[in-house]
Amino acid sequence: MDAVPPRRDVPTAVGLALGAAADLLLADPRRRHPVAGFGTVAAALERRVWRDARAAGAGYAAVLVGAAAGLGAGLDRATRDRPAVRTPVVAVATWAVLGGTSLGRAATAMAGALDAGDLPTARALLPTLAGRDPSALDAGELARATVESVAENTSDAAVAPLVWGALAGLPGLLGYRAVNTLDAMVGHRSPRYARFGWAAARADDAANWLPARLTAALTVACAPLAGGSARGALRVWRRDGAAHPSPNAGRCEAAAAGALGLRLGGRNVYGTRVEDRPVLGDGRGPGSGDVVRAVRLSRAVWLAAAALAAAARLAVGVGRERGNEPVPKSVHPAVRAATVSRVPSGRPSRHTA
Repeated sequence: MDAVPPRRDVPTAVGLALGAAADLLLADPRRRHPVAGFGTVAAALERRVWRDARAAGAGYAAVLVGAAAGLGAGLDRATRDRPAVRTPVVAVATWAVLGGTSLGRAATAMAGALDAGDLPTARALLPTLAGRDPSALDAGELARATVESVAENTSDAAVAPLVWGALAGLPGLLGYRAVNTLDAMVGHRSPRYARFGWAAARADDAANWLPARLTAALTVACAPLAGGSARGALRVWRRDGAAHPSPNAGRCEAAAAGALGLRLGGRNVYGTRVEDRPVLGDGRGPGSGDVVRAVRLSRAVWLAAAALAAAARLAVGVGRERGNEPVPKSVHPAVRAATVSRVPSGRPSRHTA
């Protein structure tokens, strides 16, 4: 019987865990971030191919997402039977696409500015967290914008990459980050991008459907770790999550509002566009202390997601290894034949990552 070659799932699981730990300890690199490099390429390509048409935007998104996922697939093939190489490659990729710690640091800086009563600094910080116009926002509105951003981006920046890393390995990690980056760049409802960015926005909605709901569920589970209410998180998620105009952000924001006993939603100004969002939750409006609580909850949620992602991938690897174990010679020949026939020529089957 041929020896079973090294599996990809266990090194991928270890790489996901190490990458999450690296993000927790190091956050994003300050210079030459790979995602920033992707954004530079995407912006250059947009200048060449932009047309006020959905078809042009769909082609633009397909090329860039396909290139990112293709790079992941190439790395997957190159490390397929080299677990000692695969683990650090997955770890670096995971670290590069995660943004949970940087999100928390930006929100913590906002809380510090609000605590100090420094509204000019707080307004200057908001664009790192949310796209709304900060010029006329008071301390309460700045805190609300920050809590809403932390809740939504816990899914977008941390949980979703981990989910796609667990589901699809390196192509999932890089492909998801490309989708989410393009949504941030061209997926908004401005006159320039209403049609060109349509495909990027819809792709991001689809890619975040499962992660957003997992984020809400983990918010329920982790609420007590931030001094919040699991029951409140579940109640507000179920009642208010679908009221938000986003099919995904509302679930995360509603669960966070219920967990922290806050009231989110209201009027948001994005340049010349004004949106009146439905109210999520029953509590008071957020303050600077609630921003700190939201960061604590966010960290607990995405670290729980990292543990689940690594455990799920590890469980798949263990299951595959067991499925490839040779049948003992003492087993009845008919049973042995039926078992071995699942894999042609007694060799382990090939699975994508």
